[in-house]
Amino acid sequence: QVQLVESGGGLVQAGGSLRLSCAASGRTFSSYVMGWFRQGPGKEREFVATISWSGGSTYYADSVKGRFTISRDNAKNTLYLQMSSLKPEDTAVYYCAARTPLEPQYDYWGQGTQVTVYS
Repeated sequence: QVQLVESGGGLVQAGGSLRLSCAASGRTFSSYVMGWFRQGPGKEREFVATISWSGGSTYYADSVKGRFTISRDNAKNTLYLQMSSLKPEDTAVYYCAARTPLEPQYDYWGQGTQVTVYS
């Protein structure tokens, strides 16, 4: 099992940047595929980005491609999401999540961190 705690959210002007972090504890962080998801006001939760256990493979939602970068530091048991060129529509609660490589669903979730982008 793994416990996840997000941080780094806040209030930012459109066009600005933020970096989210997700600290993991418990079983070996490097054995998990990690992902970022978000849920905007009145919207369903949606996929943002994912990264393989080694960090060698990443995948992004079209809405954030070219603006967001997912990365991980397995030595520090930490996942990151660097967000740039932020837009008001990026406003959401951002969640990190973990799954084992052989499972399609994400079994472990953090509590979320709020990101608010104002114009």
